[in-house]
Parts: sequence; C-alpha cells; structure tokens
Amino acid sequence: MHPFPHHYRTVASATQDGLVQLGTESAPTLETSAPPEFGGPPGYWSPETLLVGAIADCYILTFRAVARASRLEWRNLAVEVEGVLDRVEGVTRFVRFTLKPRLEITAGASDTLARTVLEKAKRGCLVTNSLNAECTVEPTVLLPESASASPMS
Repeated sequence: MHPFPHHYRTVASATQDGLVQLGTESAPTLETSAPPEFGGPPGYWSPETLLVGAIADCYILTFRAVARASRLEWRNLAVEVEGVLDRVEGVTRFVRFTLKPRLEITAGASDTLARTVLEKAKRGCLVTNSLNAECTVEPTVLLPESASASPMS
C-alpha cells in the first residue's frame, strides 16, 4: 500500500445536451446521465447509482482484506445496496444506505467468524465512513452443510 494521503482524480466533460463522459487514468470512460427519477434516460449510470455502486464495491474489497487477515474461507459474496434519497431541511441528500451482503462460506468455516468479518468490513469501508447518511448492514450467511440462510440479528 502507498503511504497516505492518497489522491484520486477524475475528469467529467459534457455538452449542453447528452451524456456526461466520466474518466480517470487507466480506466475505460463511463457514459453517465441523470437517473430516470430526475428526467434522465434509463440504461445509464448516474451519480446516484455510481455512489451506491461504490459502496457495494468498497464493502466487498474491504471484506476480502478482512477475510484474508481473519483466515475466513468463503466461496461467494454478493452485496445488494439500497440508497434512499430524500429532502431534509430543504436539501436533497442520501439519508440512508442499507447493505445486504449474502455470504456463502466453505464447509467447516465458522459462522461466528463469518459474521464478525462481515461486521468488520462495514466498519472498515472507507466509502461509507466518508458519508454522513445512516448506514446499516443486514447480512445473510449461507452454510454449505445445510444450504440454509441465517440472517444476522
């Protein structure tokens, strides 16, 4: 890892109408637009969906690091994230994010350790740590022996 502080840069460009071109070094350019809720066309990433996607992505990458350090053996992790945008005191902003990770662990892996790692990933996610909206995690751990889901309370 590089020493702190880290710097991240993007460039966005657009004309009066149409899509926004969003780019960064060494990555493909994204075409974005306002979401349909704000009158944009369907089928494009928007600033809102990019933010919610960044939360899901960061959570998984943080989980990987914590799982590796904790020696948790797992098969698959899928994370659904819902962001709620609302008006608060005359300002439109995200007020809540709900993460719903669904983790499949390997046979013999500890359910307790899996839940601990899922919670540590939430605490370590730098994207959610940078937001002022409420952020909750509602994980499910899938045990291979029974293939049943056990939601975390």
